[in-house]
Amino acid sequence: MYTQCPKCGYPLSQPLPDSAACPACGIYFFKYSQYQPRHVPVLPDTQTVPSTYSLHDIAEVLLKPLEKIDEPTFYGRCIVFALLVLWSWFLFAYDYRIGEMGSSFMHNILLPIHEAGHVLFMPFGNFMHILGGSLFQLLLPFGTGIAFFWINKDNFGAAIGMWWGSVSLLDLAPYIYDARHPQLILLGGHTGEDGPHDWIYLLRVIGQLHHAQGWGAFVHTLGGILMFVALSWAMAVLWRQHLMVAKYPGDK
Repeated sequence: MYTQCPKCGYPLSQPLPDSAACPACGIYFFKYSQYQPRHVPVLPDTQTVPSTYSLHDIAEVLLKPLEKIDEPTFYGRCIVFALLVLWSWFLFAYDYRIGEMGSSFMHNILLPIHEAGHVLFMPFGNFMHILGGSLFQLLLPFGTGIAFFWINKDNFGAAIGMWWGSVSLLDLAPYIYDARHPQLILLGGHTGEDGPHDWIYLLRVIGQLHHAQGWGAFVHTLGGILMFVALSWAMAVLWRQHLMVAKYPGDK
């Protein structure tokens, strides 16, 4: 029933059915409505853009192995994983309170990255210049892991990137711990008492120098936790990859 004309808007003295005509413009209501375009709502593609993500969905994304991998590459990754597990045991066992990490091979890898960070962040002021060494030492490995996950869709590579980042935390822990009572021999051949020390400056600026040893212990513990998570993630992805290789042997 219409109370006004759908075309000209003329108010009707009484409601008229669809078969009636407008007394003002003469249009039959059913003919007018018949030729009007219908607005069809566009529903989102729920297969590609889910409205919500369950824990199961997230786990599937994080644990998804590579779609295609040959057997030599897979078993090579298994060997790398086993070596990293063994190496992790020694890296975490280093005493951060006396800086044993400084004698490790991984420290020699991270040190040039640390120094490059000072140069990269130099334009952003003195605080960021000093912080940049430690910051870049963390950003590079974690950023590598994100690239493996986001670009290469390689969860095993992403887990190794996280592992590298966790080792970087273990490497920073002695430096932070040393700020309270400097004993470590730094790159210039001096201790923090005799020359520049990143974390003496940084912690002093934020008023936390007296808590340096607590922060050092926290960073060491955090590095150990992330290392365990990264290795567990890598192992889970390898297991899923194993099931795929076993199901499709020789697939490339």
